[in-house]
Amino acid sequence: MLYRVLGSFPRIPTALRSLLSSAMKPLVVFVLGGPGAGKGTQCEKIVEKYGYTHLSAGDLLRNEQKKPDSEYGDLIKSYIKDGQIVPVEITISLLQREMDETMTSNAQKNKFLIDGFPRNEDNLQGWNKKMKDIAIVSFVLFFDCDNETCIDRCLERGKSSGRTDDNRESLEKRIQTYLQSTKPIIDQYEKSGKVKKVDASKSVDEVFSEVMTIFDKEG
Repeated sequence: MLYRVLGSFPRIPTALRSLLSSAMKPLVVFVLGGPGAGKGTQCEKIVEKYGYTHLSAGDLLRNEQKKPDSEYGDLIKSYIKDGQIVPVEITISLLQREMDETMTSNAQKNKFLIDGFPRNEDNLQGWNKKMKDIAIVSFVLFFDCDNETCIDRCLERGKSSGRTDDNRESLEKRIQTYLQSTKPIIDQYEKSGKVKKVDASKSVDEVFSEVMTIFDKEG
């Protein structure tokens, strides 16, 4: 509808047309860091203070595998158990579905935190192929934390989370997958000036103080 309206006013400046068109697209912040870096905890705080919608790629995949009628359930389960990355087509389809449903219910809810994605080069290429003209990536929020701290946090979380991958064997696999596959993606974005890094080894409140500095500036 907006495109038809814009088309009927040829004198609208190109810059304004671009701004109005962009407003219709999801604005995305990729949230990356190792397992246990505190991405989920900080995303909850960002949602509360800044009104973003939080989409966890991992949670979407875990929820999908529990659906008895899902064609991807068993496949997702086997990838997660082995600490491997689920095929990008599945992950992107789940993310896009959630963004579409959110914006359909409220067109003003167009700002999203996508937590734990993209996790490798295949994810990044898949996103660029499918979503480049659909969504705008504002920046990458990188929670930087040493491996042992991440593992200790996940083991503690595993006492009550019920997650099958919160055990040392799976965690060590996930850490290696992160270092080999995800960290290079962060490095790529950093070269283009799109990475905002936070020291995630600090306390929850200290980390969020750094996060607020970023979002107060970036919006």
